Amino acid sequence: IFERGSRLVDKLIIAVSSNPNKNSLFSMEERVEMIRNSVKHIPNVEIDCTGGLLNEYVKSKNATIIIRGLRALSDFEYEFQRALFAKYLDD
Repeated sequence: IFERGSRLVDKLIIAVSSNPNKNSLFSMEERVEMIRNSVKHIPNVEIDCTGGLLNEYVKSKNATIIIRGLRALSDFEYEFQRALFAKYLDD
């Protein structure tokens, strides 16, 4: 996803999010370090941390698109609903 996404944009921002309602196996720092090691060969990648709503983060970065991975059809349905809700919040 990172490699393909980096070819679509001038700068790819990977937003690592924290959710206090989830029990994460890895800490935020560990996740950032794993991602950093995975994308060090991609020149136009920036890694950042966020704890708020994704659509607010996107606005703060003046980003124009969100790229997310899909594993199953249920992921698409979930992401589609999220996109509709984010659009509703923006209007």
